[in-house]
Amino acid sequence: MNYRKLGKTGIMVSEIGFGAWAIGGTWGEVSDDESRKALKEAVENGINFFDTADVYGDGRSERLVGELKKIMETMSI
Repeated sequence: MNYRKLGKTGIMVSEIGFGAWAIGGTWGEVSDDESRKALKEAVENGINFFDTADVYGDGRSERLVGELKKIMETMSI
């Protein structure tokens, strides 16, 4: 995975991001388990840049990305 500096923050983010609109359920039925698997796969492949918004499934995608963030924090990733 290639990474780039995010503006002047010094934070390195993956050039490929994970768009979380679909895991919000807007594009059809998707289970939380399948969404978690997709998020896990993204992280395992070096993605650390996630796009989400409160309107993606009325906050569903944000909740799932938040779960991932908590897991990553406990693992010091």
